Amino acid sequence: MPATTLPDIPLFDLALSSADLEAVADTLRSGWLTMGPRTQRFEEAFAEHLGVQHAVALSSCTAALHLAYLTAGVSPGDEVIVPSFTFVATAAAVIYCGATPVFADIVGEHDLSIDPDHVRELLSPRTRAVTAVHFAGYPAPVDRLAQLCEEHGVALIEDAAHAPSATLAGRKLGTFGRSGAFSFFSNKILSIGEGGLLATDDEQVARQARHLRSHAMSSGTWERHTGATTTYDVTGLGFNYRTDEPHSALALSRLSGLEDDIARRRELTRAYRQALADIDGVSVPFTDESVEQSSCYVMPVVLADAERRREVRDGMMSRHGVQTSIYYPPVHRFSAYVERYGQQSLPRTESVAAREVTLPLFAHLAPEQQRRVIDALTQELAP
Repeated sequence: MPATTLPDIPLFDLALSSADLEAVADTLRSGWLTMGPRTQRFEEAFAEHLGVQHAVALSSCTAALHLAYLTAGVSPGDEVIVPSFTFVATAAAVIYCGATPVFADIVGEHDLSIDPDHVRELLSPRTRAVTAVHFAGYPAPVDRLAQLCEEHGVALIEDAAHAPSATLAGRKLGTFGRSGAFSFFSNKILSIGEGGLLATDDEQVARQARHLRSHAMSSGTWERHTGATTTYDVTGLGFNYRTDEPHSALALSRLSGLEDDIARRRELTRAYRQALADIDGVSVPFTDESVEQSSCYVMPVVLADAERRREVRDGMMSRHGVQTSIYYPPVHRFSAYVERYGQQSLPRTESVAAREVTLPLFAHLAPEQQRRVIDALTQELAP
């Protein structure tokens, strides 16, 4: 087996504090590892952070999306309009419900959000919900989408996996729709390894999500442990979407540093934008002003020439030790989706997806490291 070459500057890096480690160690010492009081405290803290009534901690953002769709009434025969320029889970969770994802185009190279005008064209009598993805932590036009959904009697779901503290008009993302789905995966801003959360102001949605996350049981292990009940009933078909106490403890500990982390990401993003503004062959989506609203989860750039993307990425890694990625290959072009739904045309999504490159971004990225990334991209783009 060939040796693996690790990058000098990774796409993402995680730095846990001693308080984070102690929070997990304390949980392990407690002897209670499944969902319990720490999970409840984290849910309460995250709900307060967002300004919503309910937060339901789950095993992943995919689980949150699935439950968001189910609690919006998505069922076989329905359609859910989703962007194709997203991680596959946004669409896959629709299929879990037996429904059909209908793919919408993005606004354009300058804004990688779902296009509300295209959404309007795609609405049909079968549309049950519309999903907005806050790509890279920048706000999708959920104000416009919320109005559109209300006019047509469909649910708005927010895939806020990238945006745990981003805002639009001073309001936290993930709070504009019927529910919002958040991710705490290993490379996310509030990273705990695995985990997700459904946020909502709808008590019925929260109650149903809590019920479904643990096999539709009428009580959980903690309730039986504390004597709140001695037995349980199963009242439907549920799922094993529970989180656990070590993950919840880590999330609660890391939540206290979330705003500082995002503030640093914004500084780095502004520095990237300024340095890349005058470099030929590359553009930076979104605007300088929108950085203040964004959680700045990742740093996407768009090359002018799709044919050069592979050589640029390979050169940045092999000659400069800089890791890059692609966010994202369009979902509608994946073989599984072509087999299900046939060939589809989303020209703006396809054009940008063929040219996008994601640069390293994490809160403790040092200035000299960022300079190396910029120099590497500049050199690899040179004629």
